[in-house]
Amino acid sequence: MGKFVVKEVKTGIKFNLVAGNGQIIGSSEIYTSEKACLNGIESVKKNAPAAAVEDQTVEGFAQEKCPKFEVYADKAGEFRFRLKARNGEIILVSESYKAKASCLNGIESVKKNAASDIEK
Repeated sequence: MGKFVVKEVKTGIKFNLVAGNGQIIGSSEIYTSEKACLNGIESVKKNAPAAAVEDQTVEGFAQEKCPKFEVYADKAGEFRFRLKARNGEIILVSESYKAKASCLNGIESVKKNAASDIEK
């Protein structure tokens, strides 16, 4: 099972969702308080399992309602995803993947690991 790792950075506090193998699956924005960061984790736990996948790399893709994972290609042509909560706010972003299949596996990993414990 994975875990949410909360850490302080120069400009605030953030979290990473880390898989059981130690790989970072996704990262949060930087929050100004630990309470806001923990609320972000709760939002991932609540939204990820029910989120649909919107593949924005396909022409004429179907728009999904939030919560949703958006799959997109970055400027380097690699694949990434972001998780949006019911209110449309981005609550988790991925690193880049060379293959879309790997990106989709990352989404499945977020869904599977969303119930993980928090490590401070």
